Amino acid sequence: MSIAATFDLPPEKALKFFRAKGLKAGFAWQDVWQQEHDAAFTVAKMADTDLLQDVKDALDKSLASGTTFAEFKKLLIPIMQQKGWWGVQEKTDPLDGKTKLVQLGSPRRLQTIFRTNMRMAHAAGDWEKIKENESDAPFLMYDAIDDNHTRPEHKAWDGIVLPVNDSFWHSHRPPNGWNCRCSVIQINNRELKRLGKSGADDAPKIEKREYVNKRTGEVMLVPKGIDPGFEYNPGESRQAHLNATLKSKTKLLKGD
Repeated sequence: MSIAATFDLPPEKALKFFRAKGLKAGFAWQDVWQQEHDAAFTVAKMADTDLLQDVKDALDKSLASGTTFAEFKKLLIPIMQQKGWWGVQEKTDPLDGKTKLVQLGSPRRLQTIFRTNMRMAHAAGDWEKIKENESDAPFLMYDAIDDNHTRPEHKAWDGIVLPVNDSFWHSHRPPNGWNCRCSVIQINNRELKRLGKSGADDAPKIEKREYVNKRTGEVMLVPKGIDPGFEYNPGESRQAHLNATLKSKTKLLKGD
């Protein structure tokens, strides 16, 4: 069984993932890191939880009904402007107490908010479906958009087939950066043979670069070709938590 990726998925699983998120205020995008996004919805420099809820509700509507970015923008701009979260303004950074000139709402920022959250939600919903079908379709193929905007590393990964449980997907499951359009395609053994392969490929060697989180000072190693903060599998930590909860409940029912 093949599973279409990204926005071709039915929205139910993506919606379930997105709706389970709480709200978390943060001044910078680095304040909510990697797997924290599986449990928390945030917008950098948006401290007003009522406004955060407005944005989350608008994204929920887009996920549920397939509304476009243009419709999302038309709905939110008046709300943001009315609540004063628009344009360049001075804001106090709670980390150091300094007043800084920062960009709040803008069409470009709204586009980033829309694209990133939609892709992450679909990727997380996709991952749940992938795990459900792993026994019938045990492989994933990296699928990059091959054009002039594609990162060189993503082009190099295009067409690579690895088992669903390969550790490569822990850090390289798309989206792998801001505006990354890559996805994965789940395939079974018959489809693997159609690709001319007798088995999975060798996993690419993961080269890493040093990245310093300016908010925490933490020095970390990030795989080359992946933007900092994207080197995780959306939905994987949530799925692991659900599996652990189910296992615990099963033990209680059996009296173990």
